[in-house]
Amino acid sequence: MENLALIESFSEFKDDKLIDRVTLMVILEEVFRNTLKRKYGNDENFDIIINPDKGDLEIWRNRVVVEDGKVEDANEEIELTEAKKIEPDFEVGEDVSEEVKLIDLGRRSIMSLRQNLVAKIFEYDSTNIFNQFKDRVGDIYTAEVHHIRSREVILLDDDGNELILPKDKQIPNDFFRKGDNVRGVIDTVELRGNKPRIILSRTSPVFLEKLFEQEIPEVFDGLITIKKAVRIPGEKAKVAVDSYDDRIDPVGACVGMKGSRIHGVVRELGNENIDVINYTNNLQLFITRSLSPAKINSLKIDEDNKRVQVFLDPEEVSKAIGKGGHNIRLAGKLTGFDIDVYREGMEEDVELTEFSDEIEEWVIEEFKKVGLDTAKAVLELEAEDLLKRTDLEEETINEVIGILKEEFEE
Repeated sequence: MENLALIESFSEFKDDKLIDRVTLMVILEEVFRNTLKRKYGNDENFDIIINPDKGDLEIWRNRVVVEDGKVEDANEEIELTEAKKIEPDFEVGEDVSEEVKLIDLGRRSIMSLRQNLVAKIFEYDSTNIFNQFKDRVGDIYTAEVHHIRSREVILLDDDGNELILPKDKQIPNDFFRKGDNVRGVIDTVELRGNKPRIILSRTSPVFLEKLFEQEIPEVFDGLITIKKAVRIPGEKAKVAVDSYDDRIDPVGACVGMKGSRIHGVVRELGNENIDVINYTNNLQLFITRSLSPAKINSLKIDEDNKRVQVFLDPEEVSKAIGKGGHNIRLAGKLTGFDIDVYREGMEEDVELTEFSDEIEEWVIEEFKKVGLDTAKAVLELEAEDLLKRTDLEEETINEVIGILKEEFEE
């Protein structure tokens, strides 16, 4: 019974790690065999009999009886005198099976055995968790805030599994307290050593798509398909949707009356402004829709270089570019084209490239990234607004404004 008592003391790990008894017995046999190898040099002549119903096991060592003084391998052979102490009828050449009690292994071996058992159970548990979450990458998931750090938030789910929400995977205006329930998508799962590292994301476009599935029945049922979703987390998003049923208006179904259906998604994303766009295979029309709410006069598409020139009235330019250049950036991501904005109906305007002898090329490119490709397009905006829209320093912006103003003052 001493074996049983020791095993019961070991199996305290089972309940914490949710390992079934049969699996625990398999792990036990592996750990015991490793212990026997270390102590006796070989475990091949040992039988380990496991009873998973009772949670007990027996260890038997099998040796061959040899004449006294003729033992060459003490692990596999036993002197006749010693064998007769076990059973008086034993003779030379016969096999002897003798039960090994755990206590016979020695205190140090038992301590080592216990440590190895803990390590093996942890390894098994970690592998299980890794496989479980690896299959759920891209799924929406909810966990509770356990600990808040400067660079990440540690979350625990109902089973006590640890998930990590890094700072760069959080929406900029996210604010969490301990005990809060947090939703996101499982972004990546990896093993670091034997420990699974599960990363949750609230900034991924996949999170937006999954929220649409939860909030809009037609998306969940497959009647409406999300062709593509792009985001600037916490600021703005664009979602292209399509329906194979002409009777369904995909945009109307997603938005709902007065935004009722999309409201839950917007609230979850920290009031992120979401444009839902009707997808079409007509590239010209799709690009036009992607730049909504701006009204486009015409456009020229260069499919080989994935660039498009968009022509619109001056008052529509700021709408096309959007606050901080968000609208044009997202339109580019959604369509896969670099978008250049051109104003129509403006006289005496000059392309920024004409100032390349006074303004460095990389500075001109920074302006063009947000749709500001002419002198007057830049001068129409305040320096403060230019600072917000571009990645340029205030000193550089003021220098450019001065150069451009001189052009029109001459």
